[in-house]
Amino acid sequence: MNFFKRVPEEVQYVRLQLNTLSQTKKLTLCSILTCSAAIFQASGGFLPVFGYIISIFSTAPVIFCSLISIQFGILSYVLTIILLVMLQPSEVLIYSFTTGLLGLGIGISILYLNRKVTIIFCSSLYLVFGILVLLYALKFPILGPIGSKTFSLWETLGIFLFSFFYSLIWVELCLFCLKRLRVIFKF
Repeated sequence: MNFFKRVPEEVQYVRLQLNTLSQTKKLTLCSILTCSAAIFQASGGFLPVFGYIISIFSTAPVIFCSLISIQFGILSYVLTIILLVMLQPSEVLIYSFTTGLLGLGIGISILYLNRKVTIIFCSSLYLVFGILVLLYALKFPILGPIGSKTFSLWETLGIFLFSFFYSLIWVELCLFCLKRLRVIFKF
């Protein structure tokens, strides 16, 4: 796990293969991934304990839609929010500012950045921004009783460190899955 390593060629190759799909196939893939993201995120409200573990995976569909193109990533992000309004309204804020925003950030970062450390850093900034907006602008207690309602530099640093390691896990998982996709689908 070398931070300064370049993104493997397999990732760019899978992205090029996704771009060879017809527009209809891209839209179909995007809609399937969007529905799965909404189901993953809504599971936190339907299954009390186990569902919160499943809801973490709502980041992955947005990442893969973003790899098709930024427009499909944003489309997936917005449509998932609309589906969550209908399925589980209590999860809309959490998805909009954390898991969905992180997926969008990782997907866009993989498209434009070449080094793992820059991808991880930029995507963690997306997550930090979302958490800080929830905490301080919207006064949503996403951290529970440990979060304060007033700005704290130490709390923000802790949020950044958490976001960095969480993004690290997601980027490594995403790059691993993209390498395997090339092998599975023989791109």
